Amino acid sequence: MRKPPLTKLPILVLVLATLAAPAIRADHVDDVVTSQMKEHGIIGLSLAIIENGKLDKVKGYGFTDKSGNVQVTASTLFQAGSISKSVAAVGALHLVEEGKLSLDEDVNRKLISWKVPENEFTKDKKVTLRGILSHSAGLTVHGFPGYAVYAPMPTLVQVLDGTKPANTSPIRVDIVPGSKWRYSGGGYTVMQQMMIDVTGKPFPEFMQATVLKPFGMDSSTYEQPLPKSLSTNTAAGYHPGGVPVFGRWHVYPEMAAAGLWTTASDLARFAIAIEQTLADKTNTVISQSMVRQILTPQMADDGLGVFLAGKGKTLRFFHDGRDDGFDASMTAFAETGQGAVIMIDANDNVGAIKRIMAAIAKQYDWPEAEVAAGK
Repeated sequence: MRKPPLTKLPILVLVLATLAAPAIRADHVDDVVTSQMKEHGIIGLSLAIIENGKLDKVKGYGFTDKSGNVQVTASTLFQAGSISKSVAAVGALHLVEEGKLSLDEDVNRKLISWKVPENEFTKDKKVTLRGILSHSAGLTVHGFPGYAVYAPMPTLVQVLDGTKPANTSPIRVDIVPGSKWRYSGGGYTVMQQMMIDVTGKPFPEFMQATVLKPFGMDSSTYEQPLPKSLSTNTAAGYHPGGVPVFGRWHVYPEMAAAGLWTTASDLARFAIAIEQTLADKTNTVISQSMVRQILTPQMADDGLGVFLAGKGKTLRFFHDGRDDGFDASMTAFAETGQGAVIMIDANDNVGAIKRIMAAIAKQYDWPEAEVAAGK
């Protein structure tokens, strides 16, 4: 066999090496992120992408505030808003598996510091943890605006009863429990009090030891107000139009409903832990069977602490979050080991997060068409 001329060997080797190498995915996500931030005046953004059950891309974009002095990094803290509910739900379900709580008994059997007031709607049907976690307990108060950092702070019982200095209505049952799906941050506040009562521990302390630390969410905390030691590593919140939140952010004593400070990568670790527990690779916090309950529709495609879409390989669990000046979105596929978390220091009323999520779905070949279309 005739050997190729020596002068052509380097070219031949290069061609063969190129053919043998795995294809490198062109990264269009960065382009979409930067364009959406520029177009809509988003100051800072934190991103984490999950692929094959692992963190594939973790990146911060922009700055922590308009001064432009401090860049957002993977460790910059953002407020998670209502994604706090998904993480808190796992803490409550851990207590269920310990026998300290029950999914289907009257929550007043475990509440000590405060009770759900009985009325005509609770005569035959009671408020349960399952109903709270799936927004079908009949409880009022959709969400919470939080409190300025220098404002008087209510106790949790004052929030539950709507008494000053609380800035929201009393949390009460005004429809028959189980009769209707209706989003209720108030329900998760009842759950927070119940978790405190049965553990005898402050909510942030319990969640840190039981969920955040075991899931590797080392940068996260439910502490409200945020300790000074952590306040220098945060993004500042902005209202639509770039108006800054007074004091940089609001304080949320309604911790289970809206009080988690975290990073995109920590929330991605939370999603990965759910995926891995479902695959029976780990069960340090809750069991595989309990994760199956989390991922089972209870009412209106609402699981236990997360929303659900698709089936089988397309089964996706997700939750969005909004606090004053902060928005976030978490989505993950239960079986394929894929997902993403986006956190921004702005209230996104223009769909920027959806467009970024759609770019991720397309680049990473997510299995659900609606996600890829940004719906």
